[in-house]
Amino acid sequence: METTTILEDNVDSWETLIFLYNSALKEVGTKLEILNDEFVHVHKYNPIEYIKSRIKSPESICKKLKRNGHDTSLDNMVQYVNDIAGIRIVCSFTSDIYRMAEMIGKQNDLTVLSVKDYIKHPKQSGYKSYHMLVSVPIFLSDRVVETKVEIQIRTIAMDFWASLEHKIYYKFEGHAPEYISRDLRECSDIVSMMDAKMLQLNEAILKAKQEQSEQE
Repeated sequence: METTTILEDNVDSWETLIFLYNSALKEVGTKLEILNDEFVHVHKYNPIEYIKSRIKSPESICKKLKRNGHDTSLDNMVQYVNDIAGIRIVCSFTSDIYRMAEMIGKQNDLTVLSVKDYIKHPKQSGYKSYHMLVSVPIFLSDRVVETKVEIQIRTIAMDFWASLEHKIYYKFEGHAPEYISRDLRECSDIVSMMDAKMLQLNEAILKAKQEQSEQE
């Protein structure tokens, strides 16, 4: 069976493009659920709080292309917009983020195209998240089409901050006053401290439970 990329496959309509991206979201979503279920089965622990998926709107795609100096064509959408299909994994602790990223990277039928660690290297705005761009094969009746999906992995606190930051900047069309940007960066630092403290607390709880079981 022939393997192609979306671009090489000469997609002739928006509907076909979205069908492929929706199929990719289903494939990756199922993999994540299986990984989470396996982790619960083996370790009696749930690393994923919840998963969200979405297809980028046509308006957002066109804005991104124009912002980066590209014409709004289907080929350009596939080539230059890597987050048309997006999945967000929200975890309890920062340690879960890297654990999930490692498990995803070991999937034989997923190809990791790039990784951006905005936790160790936050954006100037204070944004923190772990991004993976992966390619997943979509098996159609007559061919296999490699399709890109962006995976974002965050803690609950990071997701809360990012959601509010998006709403605030949307109101100002990306040009918020400096004092608001400064306060958002300060809130990002608070989120990092809270994540670190919660991780320490969780580790202390696990250690105390282990010591208690050893004494029984």
